[in-house]
Amino acid sequence: MVVNGVVNGNKIKPHVTAVIQARMQSKRLPGKAMLELAGKPLLAHVIERTQMMDGVDTVVVATCIGEENVPIIELAQSMNTEVFVGSVDNVLERYYLAANEFGGDFIVRVTGDNPFTDPDYASMAVEISLESGADLCSLNNLPLGTAVEVIKREALEVSYRSSDKSYHREHVTPYIKEHTEMFRIERPAVYLKNHFPNLRLTVDTPEDYKLAKILYDTLYNGKCFTIHEVLRYLEHNPELVYLNVGVKQRPMQHAERDYA
Repeated sequence: MVVNGVVNGNKIKPHVTAVIQARMQSKRLPGKAMLELAGKPLLAHVIERTQMMDGVDTVVVATCIGEENVPIIELAQSMNTEVFVGSVDNVLERYYLAANEFGGDFIVRVTGDNPFTDPDYASMAVEISLESGADLCSLNNLPLGTAVEVIKREALEVSYRSSDKSYHREHVTPYIKEHTEMFRIERPAVYLKNHFPNLRLTVDTPEDYKLAKILYDTLYNGKCFTIHEVLRYLEHNPELVYLNVGVKQRPMQHAERDYA
């Protein structure tokens, strides 16, 4: 018998679904999802890292319509993940509909251009979300490209139905962040010995890819390496940080201009 989420005296763990957004139509680095890193497509490493997250029950690769995205679908299927195909530009809708199809009380947002997503810290964010019941949780003080966001299903639905700006739909969580009076947001800071506060560990440009390729060729030996290993290597090779230091991260509102 189920009473208030408890079955025979045991509390039911909420279902957690990780959704990886990926497409081939990147404007600054087209086809980056399938670029090679240590002998595998970039997206394969993202999937591998997502599958290692504690507490995640289902992994979905959410791509978009278009023949160019067939390699993404085939890769996801070969790695035994679920696949959702949806809107090209409305990423929020992709998440909402994927959650409807595959379920999930909490949705972990993973971006397909982040091959340095750290499974241990992602697992920590999931654990905090389940314990606190927060509408949105992400860890603070991690390098760009290594963290995830955990979204409560109800908050995702409210955001989907209420968002009225293009950048809300492209970046998934801005509506929640802009309405703190409506949503509970947890952003606990983690201690991380990082001598490079502006470090970019995402892949959005050729410069980003050059750094990622060096790091993967050096550190990847068939299993996932941690952000701590990356930082230790960069401490001994600090010149590598300058490969993409000049890349400017696009502001969320750029989508509003693009669609105007």
